Amino acid sequence: MNYFDFYKLPITLNLDIKYLRQLFLKKSKEYHPDYHTLEPITKQQEILELSTLNNEAYKTLKDTEKRIKYVLELKNLLGAAIKPSIPQDFLLEMMDINEKIMELQFDYNVNTANIIRSKIENKEIELRDSVQHIIDNYNDETSSINELELIRDHYLKNRYLLRLKENMSKLI
Repeated sequence: MNYFDFYKLPITLNLDIKYLRQLFLKKSKEYHPDYHTLEPITKQQEILELSTLNNEAYKTLKDTEKRIKYVLELKNLLGAAIKPSIPQDFLLEMMDINEKIMELQFDYNVNTANIIRSKIENKEIELRDSVQHIIDNYNDETSSINELELIRDHYLKNRYLLRLKENMSKLI
């Protein structure tokens, strides 16, 4: 059972987080182990597993990036055995920014740091804007594999940007 099935939701990239939280809280009450202490051991174990599933599903689906990754894995477009390629120009751009971040470690300059942050933020906005319409309108039954591949490319590129932001946060 996948996380969407668990909550009886369609597979989607864009969720109503408030509604998801309501479903999570309802299942939390339903599968809380304390309410099943008089059940047989096998039933208690089943409840514990469902409670764990509820927590894992909610943690994954409430976070946009985790949800996108999960859908891509469900659709076999992301995983250990799948090696999608990222455009060389993007990788070179990320390497250039990373080199500038490494230089800041030895010679910190506020203006340079702000310029780098701005480049990263602008790239994030550009990436998000390029796929936001797909995310907003994704329908598991009608959306194409090409659209999901664009989402995958966005996800992978965004991972690079997140690492750059982490590196920037370590500077100060």
